[in-house]
Amino acid sequence: MKVILSVNKVSIRLTEERWLHITEEHSEMAGYYYDAIEAISSPEAIYAGKSGERIALKTLSTDKSIVVIYKEVSSEDGFVITSKKNQFERRVKLWPL
Repeated sequence: MKVILSVNKVSIRLTEERWLHITEEHSEMAGYYYDAIEAISSPEAIYAGKSGERIALKTLSTDKSIVVIYKEVSSEDGFVITSKKNQFERRVKLWPL
C-alpha cells in the first residue's frame, strides 16, 4: 500500500488492489502509477466532485492528462477511488484558487 500526502496534508491510501482495479477498468492507466501518485501530491489543480470527493489533475503533455479521484475522510485519512478521464472543467476548482 502506498500512502500519499495530499495538498491538504491528508494521508491518501492507494492499495495494490485499488490500483489493479483501476488498470483493469481503465487500461489506458497501465504504466502511469507514479504519475497518478504525483497527481495527488503535486497536482496542477483540484476540482470538487459531486459527493465530496476531490478530482486531482496532472497534465502529462499537451494532449494527455491524468485525473485521480480521491476522498479525504478526515483531516488525517483518505483513499483513492479511481483514476480516469473526467469532465472536470465543469467542476468547482478547489486548488489553487
